[in-house]
Amino acid sequence: MKGRFSITVAIACWLMLQASLINLPAQSQADPGSSPDTLSAAGKGTVHSLYAGAGYGNNMMYLGTTMSQDHGFGYASASYGLMDKLYLTATGYTITGFSPFIAYYNLGATFNHTFNSWFDISTSLSRYNVAESLQDTLFSNFTYADATLGFDWRILYSKISIGGLFADGSQLYLQTRHSRYFETPSFAKDKAFFAFDPYINILFGKMVSMENSGGTTTTVSPGYRPWKNGGQGSSTIYTEIFGPMEIDFGLPISFSYDFFSLEIEPGYVLPLYSETGTTGMKGFLFTASAFFRIF
Repeated sequence: MKGRFSITVAIACWLMLQASLINLPAQSQADPGSSPDTLSAAGKGTVHSLYAGAGYGNNMMYLGTTMSQDHGFGYASASYGLMDKLYLTATGYTITGFSPFIAYYNLGATFNHTFNSWFDISTSLSRYNVAESLQDTLFSNFTYADATLGFDWRILYSKISIGGLFADGSQLYLQTRHSRYFETPSFAKDKAFFAFDPYINILFGKMVSMENSGGTTTTVSPGYRPWKNGGQGSSTIYTEIFGPMEIDFGLPISFSYDFFSLEIEPGYVLPLYSETGTTGMKGFLFTASAFFRIF
């Protein structure tokens, strides 16, 4: 087991050095696998680009649920860009205390287009595949697709996204994200600067309302599905509703120098549903990442 683990770590390190990483999403707690804007901007005007990096977080929140089951996670990915419009990304995730080493991976494609100084659009398609031995513990394989409209109000940048999750049962999500990006004057021969992008993200989606025989009603996120485990009983009525699920607050802070960028992102998730008797998704989040532009 120790030998196999060492080989796996060596492969992971080799991937990272050769071009293996790029940041998620955020969508809500955006998937840590897509390229940061600071490096992407540096590559404008080039036809081909390749990014690499690595990161770690205390808990991975995505679409109203925890994908790492409240455990720390690490990730490594590679991203190829074409004309700064189309990006293809592959990301592998490891979760503390879980085996195998690569708990799940993500393959994604993103296309974006800027019409003018105040309006842009983007669309993305992602596929998440989980190790078979962890599907009952973490989540089942699924595909997620979304379309986003971006509006730059000068003092605020707003994004409205509508997306669908396709697995055993499809789910619709709506997100609205508002942020204010700013950066410091460049230094170190105009190659280095700090950037800040505080944001608030509101997630809407399908939730479950449970009413017991005593008339008590509880609303929970789709991450909690009692009837999937034989919990459906004559004394409880389950109803699916669409509404606000959570608010995410975050403050990404990055330092960029030429071809690489270091980023930390503290954040907080505040659920908007009643979580009585359930494991809520409320709490502090933190991620740290390093990104490199290969070419």
